[in-house]
Amino acid sequence: MAYKLGIIGTNWITKQFVQAAHESGQYVLKAVYSRHEDTGKQFAQPFNVDDVYTDLETFYNSGINVVYIASPNSVHFEQVKAAISHDIHVIVEKTAFSNPTEYAAILELLHDHPNVRLFEAARHIQQPNFKVIEQQVAQMEKISGATFVYEKYSSRFDDYLAGNEPNVLSRRFSAGALTDLGVYPIYAAIKLFGAPKQSRYFATPLRNGADGRGIAILRYDDFDVTIEFGKGSNSHLPSEILGRRDTLVIGDIAEVLDVTYYDNEGAAHRLSQEPLENPMIDEAVKFADMMTNPVDTAEAYQELLALSKTVNQVLFDLRQDAGIVFPADK
Repeated sequence: MAYKLGIIGTNWITKQFVQAAHESGQYVLKAVYSRHEDTGKQFAQPFNVDDVYTDLETFYNSGINVVYIASPNSVHFEQVKAAISHDIHVIVEKTAFSNPTEYAAILELLHDHPNVRLFEAARHIQQPNFKVIEQQVAQMEKISGATFVYEKYSSRFDDYLAGNEPNVLSRRFSAGALTDLGVYPIYAAIKLFGAPKQSRYFATPLRNGADGRGIAILRYDDFDVTIEFGKGSNSHLPSEILGRRDTLVIGDIAEVLDVTYYDNEGAAHRLSQEPLENPMIDEAVKFADMMTNPVDTAEAYQELLALSKTVNQVLFDLRQDAGIVFPADK
């Protein structure tokens, strides 16, 4: 059975997910929601989709049974809440919700709609090369620390420099470097090492109070994970997980394209495989399996949901430490 897919958000990442969904053979795009009809029709046309909506209630009553949401972070909560209330499965882009209060309300709603599945689209942890990282970390005798780097010049940073306030760099939209880019390495750290005992965030603020870049430190019992990320520059540094004498080097912690293990003697062993052209196919397949086989995948789904909740809490704790407040927090 192919899931009848609806999408909210008409940017490049939505297009990439729809293409991945179609390539997986598990979904068919049926409906598009956009605040502007012309924008929705422009997105839908290449996929031969006629059902374009500007009213959310009508969109959710259009016959879709799963929705992919890639709208600004600040509106995820209301859009996800409405979808669950209509018994529609949800795949929501990172960062799923602005704060733990919103997340708790969604979990309570999910309890009342037990047949609905909610997924945060952390695609990198679903890719085979990330599984290789997990396997190698489990085999390393000692973890001494890690450094994850993800700095990528935003396509909207020029707009910010021109004096404007793009959505991805605005606290009004629950956005900034942490929730847009930092979420990738933080997801990776928590998936690999669990919830930290303590977390600190040294943010570099923009003129509007949002964070343009920053350094987060996640403290564990006997090692730290240092995470550097930003939207106003490009870094080509790899990420590393340190053993005692051995080291795991990751070419890009978000794309997970290249993974090399250096053993105790310094010999290099390339562990990664050539990734799929579309990095969202693996998550599309994984989510479809969890929706189709809810009993067999119940434990894995609950683990994924718990991971998402933990990431949300850590993101909130880091913002609190840096004094970054979103309107959604009030």
